[in-house]
Amino acid sequence: MREHRLEVADVFHAHQQEFLQRWGHVVSRQQRKLLGAIGRCRTAALGSHLEPCDSCSYEYVAFDSCRDRHCPKCQSTARDRWLQKQASSLLPVPYSHVVFTLPKQRAALALRNQRLIYALLFRAVSETLMEIAADRHRLGARIGILAVLHTWNQRLQLHPHLHCLVPAGGLAPDPSRWIACRPRYFLPAPLLSCRFRGKMLAFLKHAYDNHQLRFPGTLAALSKPGPFHAMLSTLRRQKWVVYAKAPFGGPEYVLK
Repeated sequence: MREHRLEVADVFHAHQQEFLQRWGHVVSRQQRKLLGAIGRCRTAALGSHLEPCDSCSYEYVAFDSCRDRHCPKCQSTARDRWLQKQASSLLPVPYSHVVFTLPKQRAALALRNQRLIYALLFRAVSETLMEIAADRHRLGARIGILAVLHTWNQRLQLHPHLHCLVPAGGLAPDPSRWIACRPRYFLPAPLLSCRFRGKMLAFLKHAYDNHQLRFPGTLAALSKPGPFHAMLSTLRRQKWVVYAKAPFGGPEYVLK
């Protein structure tokens, strides 16, 4: 009999109540639902069905999956389908890897306003890349972007950042030809950082002015105009981290 390998579901079963007692005040209803789904995935709790053998008439009981996109048991199939779909849109050109990171001081605000702030993050990043790439003094081209949101780092600490895979070039404004960037250079990271910072702060101010942000718990002080605008001023003076890697391989490297 094979030794049972530790799974994420085992960790959830052992520590879910302890986790919720400590962090339940910041866990959303959707996240609570996810905890339950992963813990019950492919167990009798979700039901079962008969799975026939491909070579004979034997049938065995197979427990049903939760089918949640966050579940490590269900994710591999979904990931493969997603990669296959993306492969059809990749170009036979080198790609560049660009990472945009929210300052750690505002990670807590993002955690309490996930849907809104992550949407603003995608918007700020995409507009930054497309506007600077379109500048005739930079690249002078229309580019495409494949962006993936990561909300934690390798130590599982809250760390919202956006990974962008961008073709090392784009279409001319006509669009009659392909304009390639320099072999070891994509776009200037300092300029990307400044533009990204300006856009994100403007979007946050607009969201605040339109009462779209929530400030629960320790963030309550930011609900007042004075502290909120002081926070924006502090962030405006900081350097926002943008990492722009030189163009690397083609589509096969992108998929890896």
